[in-house]
Amino acid sequence: MLNLILMNAITVNTLITIGIVIGLFLFFFIERKIINHFEDNLERWFITVIYILSFFVLSAGLIAILSTWNYDLISLVNTSWDNFQENLEVSMGRIISSLIILFIGLIILRIARITFSHIGKKDGPMHKRKKTIAKVSNSIVKYLVWIIMFLIILAVWGVNVAPALAGLGIAGLVIGLGAQKFINDLIAGIFIIFERHFDVGDIVEIQGFKGEVIDIGLKTTRLKNWKGDIKVVANGEITTVINYTEDFSVAVVEFGISYGADINHTISILNERLPIVMASYEEIIEKPAVIGVTNLNSSSVDLRVTAKTIQEKHYAVERELRKQIKMILDENHIEIPFPQVVIHQSK
Repeated sequence: MLNLILMNAITVNTLITIGIVIGLFLFFFIERKIINHFEDNLERWFITVIYILSFFVLSAGLIAILSTWNYDLISLVNTSWDNFQENLEVSMGRIISSLIILFIGLIILRIARITFSHIGKKDGPMHKRKKTIAKVSNSIVKYLVWIIMFLIILAVWGVNVAPALAGLGIAGLVIGLGAQKFINDLIAGIFIIFERHFDVGDIVEIQGFKGEVIDIGLKTTRLKNWKGDIKVVANGEITTVINYTEDFSVAVVEFGISYGADINHTISILNERLPIVMASYEEIIEKPAVIGVTNLNSSSVDLRVTAKTIQEKHYAVERELRKQIKMILDENHIEIPFPQVVIHQSK
């Protein structure tokens, strides 16, 4: 009889537990459907209230299940609280020491970040170089400080750091054998930085992607093009680099005039007028000049105009040069020919 009653009680408790679980599942299912359907129309505070209500419903369901199986939740809470207080009193010194170490480490990281940021913002002939070294140095200091803090905190909690360091050395050797790509990227990053292949702020082309170098790390380099696209390249994959900011740029404009135009007169007018109309462009290092005749086409004589500019500033200069050349030629009635077809009709 006693076994029958016990089995009946277990069956009832099981059914109640299943019912509670199904109820919780239906509640959260309906809640998720409502939020997904009306999310755009619901206020943020109302969604927060729903989530708080869900937490209380889940807590109530768990308490109900524990109560169904006669689990003494109050005794568990009291025991856990007593153990927590006892452990807290024993470990209070270590906790305070760990917090002090963490606080000092964060202060060091903050000072290092501010210092390196200040160094990278200084203007001067080596501005890009300073900015690059500052970013890399800040990254190295950050990793070192976190590793040292971790080891000191382990020592505070009674962990023997010496075997841990030996274990880290062996683990590092094993990991290194399987992470040759990662190590290759690090070594390549070091050579890129200290051999000065390019600096932060340079315009470069890597793997067919042309853009500004916005960050150089020990493992990766980040480029941003004029459209705002960002490309992250592993340093070990950088085999060839085209650096457009090592020296000045050259604006090149080619155009044609008719065969009937006076070439010497055209060159003279352009050499006289272009430096005047382009004088307001600070990007121009050396005034524009006509190089001479570059090609004899079927319907035109091609001329070339060049001007030295600041690195990567030649695009705007070229656009303005084309505009001014067209205006100067029109003012002097010099024809810019276009393709023509001559048809001879037999009599």
